[in-house]
Amino acid sequence: MQILIAQVILLLFGILIYNQLPTYILITEALLFLFIINHALLLIPYIPFKNLFRDVKTHKSPKSISLLSFNVYQDNNEYQKFISLINEVKPDIFLTMESNSEWEHEMSILDTQYPYRKKIALENRYGMHFYSKIKVNDCMVNYFMADDLPSIEANLTTANNEKLTFFGTHPPPPSPTEEDTSKERDGEIVMIGKKVKTYDNPVIVVGDFNNVAWSKSSKLFKKISGLIDPRIGRGFFSTYHANYKLLRFPIDLFFHSNSIFIEEFKTLENIGSDHLPLYCRFFIDSKINKKETNDENLDSEDLDEAKEMVEEGKKEDNNRS
Repeated sequence: MQILIAQVILLLFGILIYNQLPTYILITEALLFLFIINHALLLIPYIPFKNLFRDVKTHKSPKSISLLSFNVYQDNNEYQKFISLINEVKPDIFLTMESNSEWEHEMSILDTQYPYRKKIALENRYGMHFYSKIKVNDCMVNYFMADDLPSIEANLTTANNEKLTFFGTHPPPPSPTEEDTSKERDGEIVMIGKKVKTYDNPVIVVGDFNNVAWSKSSKLFKKISGLIDPRIGRGFFSTYHANYKLLRFPIDLFFHSNSIFIEEFKTLENIGSDHLPLYCRFFIDSKINKKETNDENLDSEDLDEAKEMVEEGKKEDNNRS
Protein backbone atom coordinates (compact mmCIF):
# COMPACT_ATOMS: atom_id res chain seq x y z
CA MET A 1 0.00 0.00 0.00
CA GLN A 2 2.84 2.39 0.86
CA ILE A 3 4.55 1.67 -2.45
CA LEU A 4 1.28 2.21 -4.32
CA ILE A 5 0.77 5.63 -2.68
CA ALA A 6 4.37 6.61 -3.47
CA GLN A 7 3.91 5.58 -7.10
CA VAL A 8 0.73 7.65 -7.48
CA ILE A 9 2.46 10.71 -5.97
CA LEU A 10 5.44 10.25 -8.28
CA LEU A 11 3.18 9.87 -11.32
CA LEU A 12 1.33 13.10 -10.51
CA PHE A 13 4.60 14.88 -9.76
CA GLY A 14 6.02 13.87 -13.13
CA ILE A 15 2.92 15.20 -14.92
CA LEU A 16 2.85 18.49 -13.03
CA ILE A 17 6.51 19.54 -13.33
CA TYR A 18 6.67 19.23 -17.10
CA ASN A 19 4.61 21.42 -19.44
CA GLN A 20 5.70 19.32 -22.38
CA LEU A 21 6.79 15.84 -21.39
CA PRO A 22 10.01 14.60 -23.07
CA THR A 23 9.81 11.16 -24.62
CA TYR A 24 11.83 9.44 -21.89
CA ILE A 25 9.56 10.95 -19.22
CA LEU A 26 6.46 9.78 -21.11
CA ILE A 27 7.87 6.25 -21.25
CA THR A 28 8.72 6.36 -17.53
CA GLU A 29 5.26 7.65 -16.65
CA ALA A 30 3.61 4.96 -18.77
CA LEU A 31 5.61 2.24 -17.02
CA LEU A 32 4.81 3.77 -13.64
CA PHE A 33 1.11 3.74 -14.52
CA LEU A 34 1.34 0.01 -15.35
CA PHE A 35 3.02 -0.65 -12.00
CA ILE A 36 0.23 1.23 -10.25
CA ILE A 37 -2.37 -0.92 -12.01
CA ASN A 38 -0.47 -4.07 -11.00
CA HIS A 39 -0.28 -3.01 -7.35
CA ALA A 40 -3.93 -1.98 -7.30
CA LEU A 41 -5.06 -5.35 -8.66
CA LEU A 42 -3.10 -7.11 -5.92
CA LEU A 43 -4.52 -4.96 -3.13
CA ILE A 44 -8.14 -4.34 -4.18
CA PRO A 45 -9.40 -7.67 -2.72
CA TYR A 46 -8.30 -6.50 0.74
CA ILE A 47 -10.38 -3.33 0.68
CA PRO A 48 -13.18 -3.79 3.25
CA PHE A 49 -16.20 -4.25 1.00
CA LYS A 50 -17.46 -7.63 2.20
CA ASN A 51 -20.30 -8.10 -0.26
CA LEU A 52 -17.99 -7.82 -3.28
CA PHE A 53 -15.92 -10.91 -2.47
CA ARG A 54 -17.18 -14.46 -2.26
CA ASP A 55 -14.49 -15.49 0.26
CA VAL A 56 -16.06 -13.41 3.04
CA LYS A 57 -18.16 -15.47 5.44
CA THR A 58 -19.77 -13.56 8.30
CA HIS A 59 -22.44 -14.95 10.62
CA LYS A 60 -23.25 -14.92 14.31
CA SER A 61 -23.40 -17.90 16.62
CA PRO A 62 -23.54 -18.52 20.38
CA LYS A 63 -21.03 -21.35 19.83
CA SER A 64 -18.12 -19.14 18.83
CA ILE A 65 -14.45 -19.88 19.52
CA SER A 66 -11.86 -17.17 20.12
CA LEU A 67 -8.19 -17.39 19.15
CA LEU A 68 -5.21 -15.13 19.72
CA SER A 69 -1.91 -15.38 17.83
CA PHE A 70 1.08 -13.34 18.97
CA ASN A 71 4.77 -13.12 18.12
CA VAL A 72 5.97 -11.98 21.55
CA TYR A 73 9.45 -10.91 20.34
CA GLN A 74 11.96 -12.96 22.32
CA ASP A 75 13.75 -9.93 23.84
CA ASN A 76 10.47 -8.38 24.98
CA ASN A 77 10.14 -8.61 28.76
CA GLU A 78 6.68 -7.07 29.07
CA TYR A 79 5.37 -10.39 30.36
CA GLN A 80 2.68 -8.91 32.58
CA LYS A 81 1.16 -6.95 29.69
CA PHE A 82 0.66 -10.18 27.82
CA ILE A 83 -0.76 -11.98 30.87
CA SER A 84 -3.16 -9.08 31.42
CA LEU A 85 -4.22 -9.19 27.76
CA ILE A 86 -4.99 -12.92 28.01
CA ASN A 87 -6.99 -12.36 31.20
CA GLU A 88 -8.90 -9.51 29.53
CA VAL A 89 -9.60 -11.12 26.15
CA LYS A 90 -9.92 -14.69 27.50
CA PRO A 91 -9.26 -16.49 24.21
CA ASP A 92 -10.20 -20.16 24.03
CA ILE A 93 -6.92 -20.83 22.20
CA PHE A 94 -3.73 -18.84 21.98
CA LEU A 95 -0.41 -19.32 20.20
CA THR A 96 2.83 -17.52 21.01
CA MET A 97 5.91 -17.38 18.80
CA GLU A 98 9.51 -16.47 19.72
CA SER A 99 8.63 -17.59 23.25
CA ASN A 100 11.73 -18.95 25.03
CA SER A 101 12.28 -20.47 28.49
CA GLU A 102 11.79 -17.10 30.22
CA TRP A 103 8.48 -16.58 28.48
CA GLU A 104 7.50 -20.16 29.32
CA HIS A 105 8.21 -19.53 32.99
CA GLU A 106 6.20 -16.28 33.04
CA MET A 107 3.26 -17.83 31.15
CA SER A 108 3.05 -20.76 33.54
CA ILE A 109 0.63 -18.69 35.64
CA LEU A 110 -1.91 -19.35 32.86
CA ASP A 111 -1.59 -23.14 33.10
CA THR A 112 -4.55 -23.46 35.45
CA GLN A 113 -6.83 -21.68 32.96
CA TYR A 114 -5.62 -23.70 29.97
CA PRO A 115 -5.56 -27.45 30.68
CA TYR A 116 -4.23 -28.33 27.20
CA ARG A 117 -0.76 -27.07 26.36
CA LYS A 118 2.19 -27.69 24.09
CA LYS A 119 5.41 -25.92 25.07
CA ILE A 120 8.44 -25.61 22.80
CA ALA A 121 10.88 -23.24 24.50
CA LEU A 122 13.76 -22.38 22.16
CA GLU A 123 16.37 -19.64 22.34
CA ASN A 124 16.71 -19.25 18.55
CA ARG A 125 13.61 -17.01 18.14
CA TYR A 126 11.53 -19.98 16.94
CA GLY A 127 10.10 -21.14 20.25
CA MET A 128 6.34 -21.73 20.23
CA HIS A 129 3.66 -22.26 22.88
CA PHE A 130 0.12 -23.49 22.31
CA TYR A 131 -2.57 -23.13 25.01
CA SER A 132 -6.17 -24.32 24.73
CA LYS A 133 -9.29 -24.46 26.89
CA ILE A 134 -10.84 -26.68 24.22
CA LYS A 135 -10.16 -30.40 24.49
CA VAL A 136 -7.07 -31.47 22.56
CA ASN A 137 -7.20 -35.08 21.41
CA ASP A 138 -3.64 -35.16 20.16
CA CYS A 139 -0.91 -32.64 19.48
CA MET A 140 2.33 -33.05 17.58
CA VAL A 141 5.31 -30.94 16.65
CA ASN A 142 6.35 -30.96 12.99
CA TYR A 143 9.78 -30.05 11.66
CA PHE A 144 9.07 -29.73 7.96
CA MET A 145 12.20 -27.85 6.86
CA ALA A 146 14.70 -28.01 9.73
CA ASP A 147 15.11 -29.54 13.18
CA ASP A 148 15.17 -26.09 14.80
CA LEU A 149 12.04 -24.74 13.07
CA PRO A 150 8.97 -26.26 14.76
CA SER A 151 5.31 -25.98 13.86
CA ILE A 152 2.38 -27.25 15.91
CA GLU A 153 -0.46 -29.48 14.73
CA ALA A 154 -3.34 -30.21 17.12
CA ASN A 155 -6.66 -32.00 16.76
CA LEU A 156 -9.39 -30.62 19.01
CA THR A 157 -12.98 -31.44 19.91
CA THR A 158 -15.22 -28.56 20.97
CA ALA A 159 -17.92 -28.66 23.67
CA ASN A 160 -20.44 -29.08 20.83
CA ASN A 161 -18.52 -32.16 19.62
CA GLU A 162 -17.18 -30.32 16.57
CA LYS A 163 -13.80 -31.46 15.25
CA LEU A 164 -11.15 -28.82 14.58
CA THR A 165 -7.56 -29.12 13.39
CA PHE A 166 -5.15 -26.33 14.35
CA PHE A 167 -1.82 -25.54 12.71
CA GLY A 168 0.56 -22.97 14.18
CA THR A 169 3.59 -21.93 12.13
CA HIS A 170 6.51 -19.49 12.17
CA PRO A 171 8.80 -20.00 9.16
CA PRO A 172 12.00 -17.92 8.91
CA PRO A 173 12.08 -14.67 6.93
CA PRO A 174 14.69 -13.87 4.30
CA SER A 175 16.92 -11.27 5.99
CA PRO A 176 20.60 -10.63 6.76
CA THR A 177 20.11 -11.94 10.33
CA GLU A 178 17.93 -14.96 9.48
CA GLU A 179 18.05 -16.66 6.07
CA ASP A 180 19.73 -15.68 2.80
CA THR A 181 16.60 -16.56 0.79
CA SER A 182 12.89 -17.23 1.30
CA LYS A 183 13.23 -20.90 0.29
CA GLU A 184 12.81 -22.41 3.78
CA ARG A 185 9.85 -20.15 4.49
CA ASP A 186 8.13 -21.00 1.21
CA GLY A 187 8.84 -24.73 1.61
CA GLU A 188 7.34 -24.72 5.11
CA ILE A 189 4.18 -22.95 3.94
CA VAL A 190 3.70 -25.38 1.05
CA MET A 191 4.25 -28.43 3.29
CA ILE A 192 1.54 -27.25 5.68
CA GLY A 193 -0.77 -26.59 2.73
CA LYS A 194 -0.30 -30.17 1.53
CA LYS A 195 -0.99 -31.58 4.98
CA VAL A 196 -4.12 -29.44 5.40
CA LYS A 197 -5.42 -30.92 2.15
CA THR A 198 -5.57 -34.38 3.76
CA TYR A 199 -8.08 -33.28 6.43
CA ASP A 200 -11.84 -33.46 5.94
CA ASN A 201 -12.70 -31.67 9.19
CA PRO A 202 -12.50 -27.87 9.73
CA VAL A 203 -8.95 -26.48 9.75
CA ILE A 204 -7.32 -23.22 10.80
CA VAL A 205 -3.72 -22.23 10.09
CA VAL A 206 -2.29 -19.29 11.98
CA GLY A 207 1.07 -17.75 12.80
CA ASP A 208 3.80 -15.35 11.80
CA PHE A 209 4.25 -16.33 8.16
CA ASN A 210 6.91 -13.65 7.58
CA ASN A 211 5.02 -13.19 4.35
CA VAL A 212 2.10 -11.10 3.11
CA ALA A 213 -1.13 -12.78 2.05
CA TRP A 214 -0.83 -11.68 -1.61
CA SER A 215 2.70 -13.03 -2.13
CA LYS A 216 3.34 -15.82 -4.60
CA SER A 217 3.91 -18.52 -1.97
CA SER A 218 0.94 -17.44 0.18
CA LYS A 219 -1.36 -17.58 -2.84
CA LEU A 220 0.02 -21.01 -3.74
CA PHE A 221 -0.57 -22.16 -0.15
CA LYS A 222 -4.16 -20.96 -0.41
CA LYS A 223 -4.69 -22.91 -3.64
CA ILE A 224 -3.09 -26.10 -2.33
CA SER A 225 -4.87 -26.08 1.02
CA GLY A 226 -8.22 -24.82 -0.27
CA LEU A 227 -8.42 -22.48 2.72
CA ILE A 228 -9.88 -18.96 2.91
CA ASP A 229 -8.04 -15.76 3.76
CA PRO A 230 -10.35 -13.76 6.09
CA ARG A 231 -8.60 -10.51 5.18
CA ILE A 232 -10.20 -10.58 1.74
CA GLY A 233 -13.09 -8.14 1.80
CA ARG A 234 -12.28 -7.07 5.37
CA GLY A 235 -8.98 -5.16 5.34
CA PHE A 236 -5.23 -5.48 5.75
CA PHE A 237 -4.96 -5.86 9.56
CA SER A 238 -1.26 -5.07 9.49
CA THR A 239 0.73 -6.46 12.41
CA TYR A 240 4.39 -5.55 11.84
CA HIS A 241 6.16 -3.32 12.81
CA ALA A 242 4.06 -2.50 15.88
CA ASN A 243 5.99 0.72 16.58
CA TYR A 244 5.71 2.23 13.08
CA LYS A 245 2.13 2.65 12.01
CA LEU A 246 2.81 4.15 8.59
CA LEU A 247 5.28 1.39 7.65
CA ARG A 248 3.22 -1.49 9.03
CA PHE A 249 2.28 -4.52 6.92
CA PRO A 250 0.43 -7.84 7.47
CA ILE A 251 2.69 -10.84 8.01
CA ASP A 252 0.79 -12.55 10.83
CA LEU A 253 -1.73 -14.54 8.81
CA PHE A 254 -4.81 -16.65 9.43
CA PHE A 255 -6.46 -19.09 7.05
CA HIS A 256 -9.57 -21.21 7.58
CA SER A 257 -11.69 -23.82 5.83
CA ASN A 258 -15.12 -23.21 4.30
CA SER A 259 -16.96 -24.64 7.29
CA ILE A 260 -15.57 -21.92 9.56
CA PHE A 261 -17.33 -18.56 9.76
CA ILE A 262 -15.61 -15.43 11.03
CA GLU A 263 -17.47 -13.27 13.56
CA GLU A 264 -14.65 -10.91 14.50
CA PHE A 265 -11.16 -10.37 13.11
CA LYS A 266 -8.80 -7.64 14.36
CA THR A 267 -5.40 -6.65 15.69
CA LEU A 268 -5.02 -5.77 19.36
CA GLU A 269 -3.00 -3.12 21.19
CA ASN A 270 0.79 -2.90 21.21
CA ILE A 271 2.09 -4.72 24.30
CA GLY A 272 5.85 -4.43 23.83
CA SER A 273 6.57 -6.70 20.88
CA ASP A 274 7.46 -5.69 17.33
CA HIS A 275 4.24 -7.47 16.30
CA LEU A 276 0.64 -6.70 17.21
CA PRO A 277 -1.47 -9.58 18.55
CA LEU A 278 -3.97 -10.98 16.04
CA TYR A 279 -7.41 -11.91 17.36
CA CYS A 280 -10.19 -13.89 15.72
CA ARG A 281 -13.59 -15.14 16.87
CA PHE A 282 -15.26 -17.78 14.71
CA PHE A 283 -17.68 -20.67 14.76
CA ILE A 284 -17.89 -24.01 12.98
CA ASP A 285 -20.74 -25.14 10.76
CA SER A 286 -20.06 -28.84 10.30
CA LYS A 287 -22.90 -29.16 7.77
CA ILE A 288 -20.59 -27.65 5.18
CA ASN A 289 -18.10 -30.13 3.76
CA LYS A 290 -14.69 -28.58 3.17
CA LYS A 291 -13.84 -30.58 0.08
CA GLU A 292 -17.23 -30.17 -1.58
CA THR A 293 -16.98 -26.39 -1.45
CA ASN A 294 -13.33 -26.15 -2.47
CA ASP A 295 -13.21 -24.61 -5.94
CA GLU A 296 -9.59 -23.46 -6.17
CA ASN A 297 -8.07 -24.15 -9.59
CA LEU A 298 -4.92 -26.12 -8.76
CA ASP A 299 -3.20 -27.19 -11.97
CA SER A 300 -0.09 -29.24 -12.77
CA GLU A 301 2.04 -26.10 -12.98
CA ASP A 302 1.06 -25.18 -9.40
CA LEU A 303 1.91 -28.70 -8.20
CA ASP A 304 5.30 -28.58 -9.92
CA GLU A 305 6.00 -25.19 -8.37
CA ALA A 306 4.98 -26.46 -4.92
CA LYS A 307 7.25 -29.50 -5.27
CA GLU A 308 10.14 -27.26 -6.29
CA MET A 309 9.57 -24.96 -3.30
CA VAL A 310 9.71 -27.89 -0.87
CA GLU A 311 12.86 -29.32 -2.47
CA GLU A 312 14.59 -25.93 -2.52
CA GLY A 313 13.60 -25.32 1.10
CA LYS A 314 15.12 -28.59 2.29
CA LYS A 315 18.22 -27.98 0.18
CA GLU A 316 18.59 -24.55 1.76
CA ASP A 317 18.51 -26.11 5.25
CA ASN A 318 21.18 -28.66 4.26
CA ASN A 319 23.38 -25.86 2.93
CA ARG A 320 22.85 -23.90 6.17
CA SER A 321 23.77 -26.96 8.26
